[in-house]
Amino acid sequence: MSQNQSRRSAIKGLLAGTAALGASSMIPAIAAENKNLSALKFKGNINHSVCRWCYNGLTVEELCQTVKKIGFSAIDLVGPKDWPTLQQYGVVSSMCNGAEINLTDGFADKTYHTTLIKNYTDMIPLVAKAGYKNLICFSGSRRGMDDETGLKNATEGIKQIMGLAEKEGVMIQMELLNSRVDHKDYMCDRSTWGIELCKRVGSPNFKLLYDIYHMQIDEGDVIRSIRNNHAYYGHYHTAGVPGRHEIDETQELFYPAIMRAIVETGFKGYTAQEFIPAASDKMDSLKKAILLCDV
Repeated sequence: MSQNQSRRSAIKGLLAGTAALGASSMIPAIAAENKNLSALKFKGNINHSVCRWCYNGLTVEELCQTVKKIGFSAIDLVGPKDWPTLQQYGVVSSMCNGAEINLTDGFADKTYHTTLIKNYTDMIPLVAKAGYKNLICFSGSRRGMDDETGLKNATEGIKQIMGLAEKEGVMIQMELLNSRVDHKDYMCDRSTWGIELCKRVGSPNFKLLYDIYHMQIDEGDVIRSIRNNHAYYGHYHTAGVPGRHEIDETQELFYPAIMRAIVETGFKGYTAQEFIPAASDKMDSLKKAILLCDV
């Protein structure tokens, strides 16, 4: 997979059921890297996961094998067609997808409510039946809307699925994305907007997916936000800033401190690696990131 491939195009491919493999030459290289992996011993404070789209050069089965070799058992952003493969390997879909339309057509725009409400009404029972807990959603683009209009629209739409979500024990989680670099015009681009939406929806089963990479770009002050607002955050994503690559000393965030802040809040959900590996040994990058975050 090209290092410059955007998450937007990758997720569109996943939703269409056409998540393409990377260059054929990449697959043997990854297979060779897998042979050198050995299981890590974790401290038990962080529930580790990895986002599917960042490793499109692997089949779902190969990614399952990889995470098991490293020593954890969860993959983010996996839809129903791939759940049987995950279950075969004892891996959970830590953040399910497939009900959303895309990243731009979301709950903030009433135009899409009919489709979204049907999609989520159909998907929520499937998530519950599979034994999973989390289902992602998006605000979508502003398209000229102010904050208040977007909040009213999103609240109206989301409330129509929350009764079912509560009944089935499924958490609906809206992802915070930056609108400065990667997702121009995205509405839910600040924690303050997302938190206000949580308050208006008023359900314990609606939370925010706090993407550390995205929020560092749009608002910074990551650790303070986690400490002050953790009650509204139900899931975390990682990536290096700038560039969305490895979370090591090449970038500006210090993830051990961020992870300690998350642990101190008593968080028991998942933290998923969502960086695009730039190093030649991509599996080693994943293993190092997991180890770095295991505080």
